[in-house]
Amino acid sequence: MQENKKKLFVGGIPWASTEEDVRKAFEEAGTVVSVSLPIDRMYNRPRGFGFVEMATEAEAQAAVERWDGKDFGGRTLKVDFARPESERPPRENRGGGRGGFGGDRGGYGSY
Repeated sequence: MQENKKKLFVGGIPWASTEEDVRKAFEEAGTVVSVSLPIDRMYNRPRGFGFVEMATEAEAQAAVERWDGKDFGGRTLKVDFARPESERPPRENRGGGRGGFGGDRGGYGSY
């Protein structure tokens, strides 16, 4: 599988930032193909990171050099080439899988 050297991971994005804010900033380094800011379902706001795809590898490299470690909206950005999903470490199961009610900790139905 060929590595995509045009897609960037961007961490440290302020929650109030929109995809358009990020697009405008990264356009300083070249043509932005797409911006994706995943939404936290619990809080219904961006999760503080996202992905930016640049038109060329050279523009992606320029964006890393322009924005990595720099201030954006009061937060310091971490910008690097996105890793293919197969190279990412496995995610830990953060949920207990026991639901929110009942069980051995009381709750509904445990009189």
